[in-house]
Amino acid sequence: MGQQTPISTSFNLPDGREVTIETGKLATQADGSVVIKCGNTMLFASVVSAKKAKEGQSFFPLSVDYQEKFAASGRIPGNFFRREARLSDYEILISRLVDRAIRPLFPDGYMNETQVIINLISGDEETLPDSFAALAASSAIVTSDIPWAGPISEVRVARINGDFVINPNRSDLKNADFDIIVAATEEDVMMVEGSMNECQEDELVEAIKIGHDAIKTQINAQKALVDLVGDKAQKREVELPETKEDLDNEILSATKDDILKIARGKLDKKSRKLGFEEILNRLLDQWTEEKGDDFIIENSAYISSSFDKLKKKLIRKMMLEEQTRLDGRAFDEVRPIWTEVDYLPATHGSAIFNRGETQVLSSLTLGTKQDQLMKDTALEMSFEDFILHYNFPAFSVGETKPMRGPGRREVGHANLASRALRPVLPKDYPYTLRIVADVLESNGSSSMATVCSGSLALMDAGVPIKSNVSGIAMGMIKEGDDVAILSDILGDEDALGDMDFKVTGTANGITACQMDIKIEGLPYDLLIKALQQAKEGRMHILGKLNETLDQPRPDLKDHAPRIEEIIIDKSYIGAVIGPGGKIIQEIQATTETNISIEEVDDKGVVQISSNNKNSIEKAKKMIQKIVFVPSVGDVYDGRVASVMPYGVFVDFMGKSGLLHVSEIAHHRVEKVEDYYKEGDEVKIKIVDIDSRTGKFRLSAKALIPKPEGSGRDRGGRGDNRSNSDRNRH
Repeated sequence: MGQQTPISTSFNLPDGREVTIETGKLATQADGSVVIKCGNTMLFASVVSAKKAKEGQSFFPLSVDYQEKFAASGRIPGNFFRREARLSDYEILISRLVDRAIRPLFPDGYMNETQVIINLISGDEETLPDSFAALAASSAIVTSDIPWAGPISEVRVARINGDFVINPNRSDLKNADFDIIVAATEEDVMMVEGSMNECQEDELVEAIKIGHDAIKTQINAQKALVDLVGDKAQKREVELPETKEDLDNEILSATKDDILKIARGKLDKKSRKLGFEEILNRLLDQWTEEKGDDFIIENSAYISSSFDKLKKKLIRKMMLEEQTRLDGRAFDEVRPIWTEVDYLPATHGSAIFNRGETQVLSSLTLGTKQDQLMKDTALEMSFEDFILHYNFPAFSVGETKPMRGPGRREVGHANLASRALRPVLPKDYPYTLRIVADVLESNGSSSMATVCSGSLALMDAGVPIKSNVSGIAMGMIKEGDDVAILSDILGDEDALGDMDFKVTGTANGITACQMDIKIEGLPYDLLIKALQQAKEGRMHILGKLNETLDQPRPDLKDHAPRIEEIIIDKSYIGAVIGPGGKIIQEIQATTETNISIEEVDDKGVVQISSNNKNSIEKAKKMIQKIVFVPSVGDVYDGRVASVMPYGVFVDFMGKSGLLHVSEIAHHRVEKVEDYYKEGDEVKIKIVDIDSRTGKFRLSAKALIPKPEGSGRDRGGRGDNRSNSDRNRH
């Protein structure tokens, strides 16, 4: 077969850059495939969905993988195997952004295994590929025969020098104080995630609207591409799971009253879970006796699924009609909170944050520049001096699961929490900061509890953050015109609700947000209402944090490492490091310190860290001996290194100079060895520095008072020689 003729459409970004969407050229055996091109940046996306669901499949097995090929920027991976390996945290975060935007638009009951793969295949330094990943995925799906209610797209909205910019260049983004990714269909916003430097609620809404307008242009381009593709984009027939209306009604009749009794019981999470399980098990036991084992074997999976759907529907209706929640709270009420700091005596900072049945223990470690996290992606290698790790062990929800490292959820929650805290961190802080957040109990919003416990841990450690940061997770239930906006949602409310909206911030404004919409049609007035209710909840939680600790401790813990910084001339960096690092390694070994040195803004920045202040002082003195620049008139304590007939060479502060015989005393000195021998200590003054050679001329007599009759020596003979005569000796 010859090369097929590709089909393409294009659109322009607000700044005039052209973006092209092309299909029909690469990977034509996939159900759908496209290439997105903007400048020299190219993203390739493919999608394949199985023609049938696996027998007994009870969930939608969608996987989204975004990966950057190092060849895209002319690089070879730096790992041992020299090839792309498992996805980096950065790639996982982009995969999650796409997944959360496209997943809700597949048909209810669609269980066919589906895989979306997005690769960066060409990249330039300025074009950020992450803001095009969802566009690539959506374009691949809409040009395939896979049933889906798209298209959608995502854009980055950043505020740079006071103006909102769509998909800014990488260099421009460094000046942004507001950075979010917005995903939307033509009609509705689907997902928002990002960070801000204490912005206001109306500013966030304005940015979302600007992003949505830009997305509509990208959706029109995809629609035009679908028209060009024609019949190949005709959606396949979907075999949705069989519904058994009569059996559904039987389940409703048998369990409705018991479900509502549990739902109205204001029970804790465990009791509520056991109560619902008991209702289902009782029904299965009863029907086993009445209808027989064969009926149960054939229908048990359907009964369980139908029971869960019925339970969700009944609880949603109860909450809207009775204006109450599963634990009895009002819609805007936050669960009881208690906190504790300095819980772990050996860490550099620690805090517990407990809200309802969600509990997070955070520890903070102060490290040096050598502890920074290296982030090596295809387009950029950088170092992070603030690290946050989030752990969600199975015991936190009363379950068991193999411990195989952090999953995508843990990576995503850690990123959200770190974004939330970063705006309050001190600038140019010499330490590398690592927070480890361990979720010990979970019943909703453990990521927001991580923000709160992390904030208190920073305060407890004495890190000079601007203020505490609090976070709250909002939910929503919407049936027609009836709407309930829920503050501080439970895990069950997250599962049965239509929105999961997390907001963090200080008393001055929002620092991060993450919003997922599970239904179509969220009006902006509801979004504004949710944001305002979230602000009230944030302020309440912030008050609880401030009751425990409202200012950073005035000093670090006694056992925390101390870091002192020395600024040196950049020309001395090599001298401090020494050949092959010999000098700096010797200083570290001698003083038991950790030392880092780098050039910053045309200066040498030396950081010395140790738990022992005396060790730091010792290392400082050793470095200062190497880098100090003496001046004429400076006085130092020196040691005689060698004795010559014309004077002595004196070592001082790592330097050496000549103390000429004429500068030893105010009288004539016949024999230098009568005055000094090697190893003698001598106080000297610098009286001259040769501008050509840099050699130091030293004087001892300049520090000795002249005797009476200073024009004559002790033998009565005057010394009338000129300076030039004396210097010749």
